[in-house]
Amino acid sequence: MKKIEAIIKPFKLDDVKKGLNELGVQGMTVTEVKGYGRQKGHLEFYRGAEYDINFVPKLKIEIVIPDQLVEQAISLILDKAKTGEIGDGKIFVSNVEETIRIRTGEKGDSAV
Repeated sequence: MKKIEAIIKPFKLDDVKKGLNELGVQGMTVTEVKGYGRQKGHLEFYRGAEYDINFVPKLKIEIVIPDQLVEQAISLILDKAKTGEIGDGKIFVSNVEETIRIRTGEKGDSAV
């Protein structure tokens, strides 16, 4: 199993979620996060004053999926989250050694 963490622009969530559901991903965790990468934040104006916003609001999607779905999920996230603009985000993939469903005690792929 693999854990995919994707940092995306907030307005792209519905497209990514719908695509992952169609792929067969049954659950995900979404967290509101703030951060910056190469863009180093941005400037905003409020009532005539300029503010330097160092941390840009993003969403972090976390899914755990079987190995055979990883490439499809990555391709889908790339397709659905991409705007072509700076700050589209990142995808991180890591190994998951074990998954256990608390309610039933199921382990492995069946717990996902």
